[in-house]
Formats: sequence, C-alpha cells, structure tokens
Amino acid sequence: MMALMDLVTEIAIPVSAIIGIIFSLVQWYIVSKVKISGNQGLESNANDPLMEEGINDQQIITKVTDIQNAISTGASSFLFTEYKYVGMFMTLFAVLIFLFLGSVEGFSMKPQKCTYTKDAMCKPALANAAFSTVSFLLGAITSLVSGYFGMKIATYANARTTMEARKSVGKAFIVAFRSGAVMGFLLAANGLLVLYITINLFKIYYGNDWEGLFEAITGYGLGGSSMALFGRVGGGIYTKAADVGADLVGKVEKNIPEDDPRNPAVIADNVGDNVGDIAGMGSDLFGSYAESSCAALVVASISSFGMEHDFTAMCYPLLISSVGIIICLITTLFATDIFEVKEMKEIEPALKMQLIISTALMTVGIAIVSFLALPSSFTIFNFGAQKVVKNYELFLCVAVGLWAGLIIGFITEYYTSNAYSPVQDVADSCRTGAATNVIFGLALGYKSVIIPIFAIAISIFISFSIAAMYGIAVAALGMLSTIATGLAIDAYGPISDNAGGIAEMAGMSSTIRERTDALDSAGNTTAAIGKGFAIGSAALVSLALFGAFVSRAAISTVDVLTPKVFIGLIVGAMLPYWFSAMTMKSVGSAALKMVEEVRRQFIEIPGLMEGTGKPDYDSCVKISTDASIREMIPPGALVMLTPLIVGTLFGVETLSGVLAGALVSGVQIAISASNTGGAWDNAKKYIEAGVSEHARSLGPKGSDAHKAAVIGDTVGDPLKDTSGPSLNILIKLMAVESLVFAPFFATHGGILFKLF
Repeated sequence: MMALMDLVTEIAIPVSAIIGIIFSLVQWYIVSKVKISGNQGLESNANDPLMEEGINDQQIITKVTDIQNAISTGASSFLFTEYKYVGMFMTLFAVLIFLFLGSVEGFSMKPQKCTYTKDAMCKPALANAAFSTVSFLLGAITSLVSGYFGMKIATYANARTTMEARKSVGKAFIVAFRSGAVMGFLLAANGLLVLYITINLFKIYYGNDWEGLFEAITGYGLGGSSMALFGRVGGGIYTKAADVGADLVGKVEKNIPEDDPRNPAVIADNVGDNVGDIAGMGSDLFGSYAESSCAALVVASISSFGMEHDFTAMCYPLLISSVGIIICLITTLFATDIFEVKEMKEIEPALKMQLIISTALMTVGIAIVSFLALPSSFTIFNFGAQKVVKNYELFLCVAVGLWAGLIIGFITEYYTSNAYSPVQDVADSCRTGAATNVIFGLALGYKSVIIPIFAIAISIFISFSIAAMYGIAVAALGMLSTIATGLAIDAYGPISDNAGGIAEMAGMSSTIRERTDALDSAGNTTAAIGKGFAIGSAALVSLALFGAFVSRAAISTVDVLTPKVFIGLIVGAMLPYWFSAMTMKSVGSAALKMVEEVRRQFIEIPGLMEGTGKPDYDSCVKISTDASIREMIPPGALVMLTPLIVGTLFGVETLSGVLAGALVSGVQIAISASNTGGAWDNAKKYIEAGVSEHARSLGPKGSDAHKAAVIGDTVGDPLKDTSGPSLNILIKLMAVESLVFAPFFATHGGILFKLF
C-alpha cells in the first residue's frame, strides 16, 4: 500500500506543477491575441467618445507602442544591472556556505554521527556543505527567473490592458487578471517543480540519510529569500524614488495629472511598478513558499516520516502545494470565464471572490490530502521528544493557517480600502492640511496591527499545541497554499496602474482613464491584502525556521532571563528599525535628486509645460537605477551579515534571542507600515474619484485637501512599497540563514564568550 501511495505521489507532484506551467502559457497565449495595432474592433471617427479631439486612432496606437517599449526596455535594463550585482553576491555567499559548513568537521569526507539518531552514521559534513551550496544556488536562480518572467509578462500586458479598456472595463479587467495569472502559476509551479526535482536528485547520493538530505535542502529557501531581499529593496527604492519625485513636482507644484507625459519622471515611475511591485514581489512570495516548505521538510525528516522513510507523508508539504495549484486553476476560471465583470463597481468584489473561493475549495483539498497521504497516527519531533499526532489534527493546523490568512487579508482591506470608514476618515482629515492627514494615517496603521496579530497568535497556539513546530510550518504553508491566486491578484494591480499611465500619456480620453483608475484602485486594495498574506505567512515561517534552528543547534530552552539571550532579544528587536531607517532614507535621498531633476527640466526645457517641448525621460530613469543599485547594498548587508557575526562571535543562544526579537518587532512594523501607506494612497484616490458627496466636498484635483492627500501618499509610498514589504523578508531570511549555518555555529560559534 505504501509503495502504491509513493508511486502516486511521485506522479502527482510533477504533473500538477506541469499543469500549472501549461495553464500559465495558455493564459499568456490568450493575452497575446490582443494586438496593439489596427482599430481593435472600434469605429475610428471624429465622434469616437474614447479619443481626445484631434488625435486619430493610428497616432494613439503609435504612442501606446512607444510608451510600452520605453517601459519594457527600462525594466529589463534595470533588472539586468541589478542581477549583475546580485550574481556577484550570490557567488561570494555560495563560497561562504561551503567554507563555513565544510569546516564543521575539518573538511573531512568521513561519515559523521547523526545529530538526532545518535546510534546511526550520516553523510560527511563536507558533502552537506556541497549540497547546501548547490541548493542555495538553485533557489537563488529560481527566484531571479520568477521575478524576471513576472516583469516580462507585466510589461507585455500593460498596453494590451489599455487597448482593451477602449472597448469595456470588463475586457480590460480580464486581460490584466489573465496576465497576473501567468505570473502566479508560473512561479508556484516552477518553485514546486525545481524543489521536487532537487530532492530526488539529492536522494541519489543521500540514500536513507534523510536527516542530511533535508538539512541540505534548506539552502533552497535561503537562496530564494536572499535574492528576494535585493529584489524588494532595490525595486522598492527604484519605484518610490520615481513616484515621489513625479508626484511632488507634477501634482503638488505644477498641478498636472498623474502620469502626464510632460512630467519627466513618468516613465521611471511606470518602470518602477514592474521592477518593484512585480519582480520584487514575485521573488518575495517565492522565498516564503520555499522557506515554509524547507522548514516543514526539515522537521518531518527527524519525525516518524523521516525515520520510517515514508516518502508520501514526507512530501505532505509538497502535496499541499500541488493541490493548491489545481484549486487556484479552478478558481481563476471563475474570474476569466464564468462570471463576467461588466461595471467598474464589480471589479473589487470579483477579486475578493477569488480569495474566498480559493480558500473554501482549498480547505476541502487539504482534507483529502491529509487523509490520503498521512498515516492515521504518527509522531512529530518536539524539541528532543516525539509527539503523537493524528492526521485530522494536522489537517486542522493547515486549515487554521489558511483561514487566518483570509482574516488578515480582509482586515487589511478594511483598513486600506476607501469603501470603509478608516480611509474615509483619513481623507476627511485632509481638510485641515497635510499634518492632520499624516497623524490620522499613522494612527490607522498602528490600530490595524491589532486583529492580524491576534489571528497570527491564535494560529501559532493551535498549531504548536497540536503538532509542535511542524504544525506551525504547515500552517504557514496553508496560508501560502493559494499562492498562485494571491500572486495573480497582486500582479493585476501594477499591470492596471501601468495601463492607466499609458492611457494618460497616449492622450486617450477621460472615459478610458476612469476605467483604468477603477482597475487600479481595486488593485491597490488587493495589493494591500497580498502584503497582509505575505507578512502573516512570514511570521509563521520564521517561527518554524526558528524552531528548526533551535533544535539543530541543540539548545534545550531559550531562556530570556539569561543575559546571553536577552542582549540578543533587545538587539534583534532594534534591527527592523535600523533596516527601515536605511531603506526610508535611501528612498528620500533618491527622491530628492529626482525632484531636483524634474524641476530643472521644467525650468530649462522650452515649452515643456505647454506640451510643445519633449522631456528627457532617460535622465530620470538613470537617477532611479543608480540610486537603487547603490542603496540596496547596505540594508542587504545588514540582514545577511547579522546572523553570521552574532552566531560566530556570540554563539547560538544570543543568536536565538536576535531571531526572536527581530520576529516580534518586525511583524508589527511591517503591518503598520504597509497599511498606513495603503490608506494614504486610497485616501488620495477617494478624493480624486469624487464618487460620493463627501469625496466631492474634499475635491476636485488640485484643491488644498487633495494636495494634502498627495503629500500623505508620497510619505506612505516608501512605507508600503519599500520598508514594509522588505521587513517580512528580513525576519524570514535571518531565520533560514541561521538554520543553514547552525552546524557551524553549534561547533565553532561563541568565540567571544569562549575567550572571556
């Protein structure tokens, strides 16, 4: 029976990943059928309400093509420059992994005693070092490829969404959503397939040494997250430097619309949406998926699954992800083929229904996998002991994580959507200027932390009580099991934002801009929901990794009353503030240069304000590129070097304190920063849209209240798109790095305490 189940598992995991890849290619093919040429089924005449007076159809198509090419070229150029620097780091860090882990047993090729099964012999430490290095490189490359392909599909789809908006808002929505689905399914399927193939290839060497095998696999999560850090920070600095510069001079000083072609920073702003919100976010969520899988696999390998070599039960985390791809595929069809969006007010409900449907269906999917793949009773490693767990209890752990993610998502929506009172209160505070807007926005962000933290705390308590650290790891996987749908919704936002920018720059009518604004506004809220998912899952993933690290480093208890631990705790709690200060200042410095450049061009280029002169877009793109490449290195070094320095000099106990402190403070700051920024952004859009009587009393665009809202939005930009999203990578990355280097720290760490 076990052999049959193993065979089914060996077929089901790769097949579901391949189905996901095929589905993403089918979606891409459907999007590619929208051509940026001809009349696109429209009557081209002087009375066409979707065209500005005096601009014919061919002129618009030429402009749209030129703008799309400029955005695509700028995004590709930036990513290649970024990847060149990241590639050098990747090579250097791979060498460090090999040297540190190889030195555990003095680079010996002799078999070593197993860490957990004391009477057995495991593969040499040098072999673990080599395989950990390979898995790190595989994770890093998969992360970079995921981000790059996401960016390519987004820059391919933005202009097609604009062209479809000329027909109807429903057609534009479907193009943007299908394009997001290409990224979502490609990333989820690639991440699963590469991990599964890596495990099977490593198994050829490791044989029955599953303890060593899955310890080496943790490098995959480290590779994914380290690339995500640079992608998020570098992309975030790029996009927000351009965005803040464009808004402050364009909207506040010159009183011209967002994405006006006269604004020199407008191309850099649209490029930034793709390199930060698409490529950076794709790498980020891939990192979360890889780490949660690795954390669960490490704990499972030293539980009864690993000791009894039950391959199907061992692959339970991968089976959850496999079912998730199929469930998300079915869910996507509801948005693209079953229910049609016909009006602007239907966009946001359609996206929210994606989350609800995928969560409900996934609950059933998890139940089926839990009862088929797991024995009725088994044991889970619990800090030196083995805890007996039933299969239905493990189902409960995953389901708790899944539904906690949905709760966090909807609480995030409540605090960041302009359909609800919190954002409307922030908008109302703009009556008395920017200062009150900033005060109300900060208060909203702090308050929005409360319910998500309770949801995370309850998930942790239930999961840990049932299945110790393995329960927390699979709860995180539950939260990420619908990653394909989550990414599709996330990527939809920047694509819609770009589509609106292209419509404005190409001189299309206000009717089309209203349609793309409606798509963008819904995308803003769903992006905030996606960030809520990412932060919630990061908290659970880092705790699971923390538990695996403590076990691997042979720490019996983490006692905060011990000076070694407490100093780590207080320093760890400070790190997210230090990291945020670095990223915020980087955006501020780059934005300062951008503002000066945009002002210079408005002064020195004749006829620029009148629309007869042509702005120098390239100089603004260069400012953002140079600043982001230069400024991403210090925050990245802070995160990557902290565990190495603390573990080597102060030992595993102090490092455990640092990890706990960073987790506790990082989650709070990340949630409040993301929600504050999201609320300020949608408060501005609330005033601009003028849908309700209250909103109209604060507007129109260019009013004092609107200018105050724009200032709030620019303050919030680096919070919601640079510092906030990067913090969840900080807490995960430090934890997984500590786990990978745990054998070295346990053997050679704590040099200073040994000396004194």
